[in-house]
Amino acid sequence: MTQPTTAAPSSSRSKSKTVAAWLAFLGGPLGLHRFYLHGLGDWLGWLLPVPTALGIYGMERVQQLGQDDQLSWVLIPLLGFTMAACALRSILYGLTDSKAWNRQHNPALAEDAAPGQTRWATIFGIALALMVGATVLMASIAYSFQHYFEYQVEEARKISQ
Repeated sequence: MTQPTTAAPSSSRSKSKTVAAWLAFLGGPLGLHRFYLHGLGDWLGWLLPVPTALGIYGMERVQQLGQDDQLSWVLIPLLGFTMAACALRSILYGLTDSKAWNRQHNPALAEDAAPGQTRWATIFGIALALMVGATVLMASIAYSFQHYFEYQVEEARKISQ
């Protein structure tokens, strides 16, 4: 007697390196690249919007309470660091070798299949992610350190009086 076999559902759609790189750059803070590559069951994809939302909440606090709000000093850089990390992930996706990409994300296809190839749109996405990611990272670091040192100076003034 033969047992009926139920094949595990496999993703018949190929995963494009260019689409993944652009999703990581543009929608990375929302986890869109993780959902594209790993499906809706990816728990890291569901965690990515948390620091994004906290950073946006920090920006709203600054608008309502002013720049002296200490909680916003912590929350705003979360958004910046998340955006910078997603830009880095976009760069890593774009620079992945086409054979390695297809082995990992398109195992049913040949190693030199089109979804893993680097195109001009991929290169443009890498360059843009590098520029924007570096800018956001430097701005986040500068914002964090500026407010930290301002706080330290204020505390030193309190102690000296």
